[in-house]
Amino acid sequence: MPLKSKQPRIEPLSPPYDEEAGAALELLGYSPIQLFRVWARRPELARSIAGWGSYYFSRRSALTLRQRELVIDRTTALCGAGYEWAVHIAGFAEKAGFDTAQLESLATGKPADDCWDAGDRAVLEAVDQLHATFDLSDETWANLVAVADEDAALELILICGWYHAISFAVRALRLPPEPGTESLAALVGMAAVGPDKRAHDPDSATRRHENTATHRRES
Repeated sequence: MPLKSKQPRIEPLSPPYDEEAGAALELLGYSPIQLFRVWARRPELARSIAGWGSYYFSRRSALTLRQRELVIDRTTALCGAGYEWAVHIAGFAEKAGFDTAQLESLATGKPADDCWDAGDRAVLEAVDQLHATFDLSDETWANLVAVADEDAALELILICGWYHAISFAVRALRLPPEPGTESLAALVGMAAVGPDKRAHDPDSATRRHENTATHRRES
């Protein structure tokens, strides 16, 4: 689970931003979350990262939005990066079509869970294997290419690696949750109490899928 701290180890920039930092943040495409405001302390770093993000968050990517979010959500969950998990669940879980069972499986389950079809399962198996072994077996590669193509498989590997780096950063920086996002720990807790208790908490689904004002990227 994410490490806890009262404040970030590197303080994010706060508005008003200078011209260079503001321009770099604008390239990232939406109201700046804390991680972006840390990057913007060095605008050249933020600009470089924005170039990569503008590709894999666009329709030019070989991955579908759902495949991309499977990769990101599973990777951040495996890394215990609750900050980044929460940002993506708030911003993209509904767009990706994830239901409650699938969110719980992404957080604490496994690719073999009944909530996944063969296509989703092939993606998740690849992510889990990359995380565990830093490699893909011939069987896992073949299953992945069967539900996507080779270009998508390459992008999956790169995005999985990138979100390991993001996970390292948000954990080591001790970034607190963004306002309006539900933590990975909270979702794990909801999974632990079971569906009967969740049924008596009408706000839980709303909190889980709420889009925040800080996460308006269009894919």
